[in-house]
Amino acid sequence: MLKRAYVSVAQTMLAAPMSGCYASASLTGHQTAPGSLRRWFASLGAIYHLERMLALDIPWWNVAATRAVEAFLAARPGARVFEYGSGASTIWLARRSERVISVEHDADWARALGERVRDHSNVELICAPYALSGPAETQPYVRAIANTGAHDLIVIDGRLRAACLAAAMSALRPGGIILFDDSGRARYRGAIAHCGLAEEHFRGLSYCVPYPDHSSILRAA
Repeated sequence: MLKRAYVSVAQTMLAAPMSGCYASASLTGHQTAPGSLRRWFASLGAIYHLERMLALDIPWWNVAATRAVEAFLAARPGARVFEYGSGASTIWLARRSERVISVEHDADWARALGERVRDHSNVELICAPYALSGPAETQPYVRAIANTGAHDLIVIDGRLRAACLAAAMSALRPGGIILFDDSGRARYRGAIAHCGLAEEHFRGLSYCVPYPDHSSILRAA
């Protein structure tokens, strides 16, 4: 109830001062630094609003982690990306990499996003279900990464994240990284701590929310 109320206020009152940002290309691409306060403030009014997030050219991650991922991709022309959890980040990644495979569990959302990724021929959007019962590692959603090859970047920002992290390990290229979003949540800490990768933990300014939030970059030690 409180969450819905905040989203409603953010999409109206907080968005009003930045409405021009959503209607023009003033903040897209690289015209404004991705970590700028203006872009972050505009993102508050873009929470759960795909079109506004696409106009701002942002994923819903920690701002510093976003900058680190952008620099990583910029240094790797031809990068291949696999993403658990589709959204504005899917198109953000498509603009910066050669190939993006993104898996989504929600069929309605996958259809809606599919309309937007048609202009991005380098995106493959997979709809795969998951169930709350049964072993997580056998769920089609988790196993969607199997047989997709090796990836420079793997994003974990959807369901069954601990199982997705385990599945991602064998699909990560040497020198590649994993972006694990919401990494401050207690239920994810064990999987991150025991995955065998070194963690760079980002806590602070994050897109779309007014409070500090967490994302982590995991890489081979």
